[in-house]
Amino acid sequence: MHPLPRQFALPAAVLSGLLLSLAAPGGPDNFWPLAWAALVPLFAAVAGASPRQAAFSGLLCGLAHYLSLLYWVVIVMGRYGNLPLAVSLLALVLLALYMALYTAAWAGTTAWALRRHAVLGLWTGPFLWVGLDVLRARLFSGFPWQDLGYSQYQAPLLVQNADITGHHGVTLHIVLVNAMVFALFCLVRADRRRRLAAFFLLPALLFLLPVAGYNYWRLEQVEKEMAAAQSLPVAAIQGNIRQDLKWSPAMQEETLAIYQELTDQALAATDPPRLVLWPETALPFYLADSPELADRFTDFIGNRSLWLLSGVPDYQRSEEPDGRLRYFNSAFLFGPDGLLHDRYDKRHLVPFGEYVPLRTTPLVGPLLSPLMKPLVETIGDFTPGDEARPLDLPGAGLGVLICYESIFPELARSMVANGATLLVNLTNDAWFGRSSAPRQHLSMAVLRAVENRRALARAANTGISGFIAPSGRLLTASPLFETTWLAARLPVLSGKTLFVAIGHHFGLLCLLLAMALLAASSRWRKNGPAGI
Repeated sequence: MHPLPRQFALPAAVLSGLLLSLAAPGGPDNFWPLAWAALVPLFAAVAGASPRQAAFSGLLCGLAHYLSLLYWVVIVMGRYGNLPLAVSLLALVLLALYMALYTAAWAGTTAWALRRHAVLGLWTGPFLWVGLDVLRARLFSGFPWQDLGYSQYQAPLLVQNADITGHHGVTLHIVLVNAMVFALFCLVRADRRRRLAAFFLLPALLFLLPVAGYNYWRLEQVEKEMAAAQSLPVAAIQGNIRQDLKWSPAMQEETLAIYQELTDQALAATDPPRLVLWPETALPFYLADSPELADRFTDFIGNRSLWLLSGVPDYQRSEEPDGRLRYFNSAFLFGPDGLLHDRYDKRHLVPFGEYVPLRTTPLVGPLLSPLMKPLVETIGDFTPGDEARPLDLPGAGLGVLICYESIFPELARSMVANGATLLVNLTNDAWFGRSSAPRQHLSMAVLRAVENRRALARAANTGISGFIAPSGRLLTASPLFETTWLAARLPVLSGKTLFVAIGHHFGLLCLLLAMALLAASSRWRKNGPAGI
């Protein structure tokens, strides 16, 4: 390989990190194609460098990317979590540093593989990137926020293969194209051009061409299936309740009145909805503790004969001897009779937002709990639900995802595997303020629709609410911080994708392939026969 001069390697790595952020959702409009070349400077910084030097370049790339991508953490923790600015900034830096460790691991390992065997090293890069994404999604409760594949959510033609491989397949192709662009630059400078073209570029091109063909064919096929399918009229209500007022007792009646008025507007439309969605914790009170408000709420539903799915806080007394209260972040499905027909309890809770990790651990717990208590919305931590059962609506099974559950592919997949024919995401993104985070959050829901071939309806307190077709097309989306409602007829599909059956293991397969390529590289002498 031909490494960059050391004085250019670190700036190149930082450039890659910034380009990745520019390509991410919420950045400048139509910058998403940058993702297909954003890693080329990092490849150049890594090639020919020692593993230690490359790892440092990867660390800088990751820090530049995640500090500029996740800046909204300061808004969440400072403005709405009531933590000091210094603590919020420290949390952002620590989170970005943790995420950057994966980029550092990728860069150092890829550099080692490239030094052993250039062609095998180039193949290692894409599979290793996905493999590390898989680890990041699982370690320490997982935080798979904005994997590279999500950058393409505005391009349905480029993500259709996700119904086989999940979003990890899209990520793999992006990194592979970056490696190909880098290899083309190497051809200009390298002597062994034919070998590089024969052993990497040509196979990589042959690998990508069927994917492109599948994407084109599958998009057309799915849109035909959608046109022939039965549809369900759905409305999403966006109450736009300020986060700093959301839990104020004085706002309870006004909040309920806002949601009822918007629902009446939706019901008065030419094509009234059969299902109405209210966002996460749209009801800012416990039904059991507020009988007057609860009666007003259920009478409203019964008098209009509608099905309504609303986010609600709930609590139950534990059956354990201590009889402690267990709090749940739930979604309640009410029927036309005004009665509760079914419920879903959020399974994947937000660390430090809905529970304090290690709270019961000696020494660590007493230090964390007082510091993070302002971020926990209830007096006691939330308890995770344990059922992946869709809610039974006549004509559809509702696979509910509350808040950031939509960023975990396995949660949506398990719902569809158990019979969900429509995905629903109830969320409160007011925490993010006017940042890029709501758009980033929405982008990940788009890939859930494609992976499972299910329409996805999204109701968000302050936006972005909207509807996503099984093809991944964003049918409609609301502005941020606007009191409004949206309605659409959503196709109800029932077939199971390959992703649902076995494709959700694709990321793990990439990790295993990366390990196999590294093992093969270790058996090759430095600058082996296919080296650049």
